[in-house]
Amino acid sequence: MKKLLALRHIEFEDLGTFEACFSDAGYAIQYIDTPSAKPAALSDIDPKRADLLVVLGGPMGVYETEAYPYLLDEIGIIKKRIAKRLPTLGICLGAQLIAAALGARVFPGTAKEIGWAPVIVTPEGQRSPLSVLGVGAVEGKAPAVLHWHGDTFDLPAGAIRLASTTDYANQAFSLEKHVLALQFHLEMQPAAVGAWTRGHAAELAAAGIEPGPLLRGDNAITPKQACEIMTAWLAALHLHG
Repeated sequence: MKKLLALRHIEFEDLGTFEACFSDAGYAIQYIDTPSAKPAALSDIDPKRADLLVVLGGPMGVYETEAYPYLLDEIGIIKKRIAKRLPTLGICLGAQLIAAALGARVFPGTAKEIGWAPVIVTPEGQRSPLSVLGVGAVEGKAPAVLHWHGDTFDLPAGAIRLASTTDYANQAFSLEKHVLALQFHLEMQPAAVGAWTRGHAAELAAAGIEPGPLLRGDNAITPKQACEIMTAWLAALHLHG
């Protein structure tokens, strides 16, 4: 059985609907909760031990390494995997950590982007597994994904931009076939957002965002669509099946 290692930063931000996708694809899933892990547990991780590394989201900033020193360990792990061309997926904070590992700047954005909305799929994205996100765009019916971030990043050298929004140009990128970085949350469904609205209540209040629309998730991407994207990416890696 293939091994998936997921680096988790906060308990309720897990693999979500992707967990079933990866299990069905033959992965044994192991979570490491990096904030509570002993430093040696992170620094001793063999980057080659997992067939797939998934770096999940969290409320901390990549640049806040004095407050969250384990982020440096994660960046080191990501760098080693990328150097060996090993499959690596980043979601939200995870995407930002991948960008940092590739030498790109990660910094606070101009505004919080929190809510369900489609992304703008680039021409390169239309030729990638993310093409599902552009279906129905002309009619205004493209599936909405969950956005929940305030930071952003420059596009790393050599990476291909796959998706944008009007506020943030870099919503998804790939590096060759083995690295995929998603600023948004494909793994989330409206039914699971309640834990986030409770856990991030102070952030929502500070931004003046009501939880109702987040919980409704109008036109949200379906688990089937999200899994199709992941399955296509895994197939491109020759890992699925």
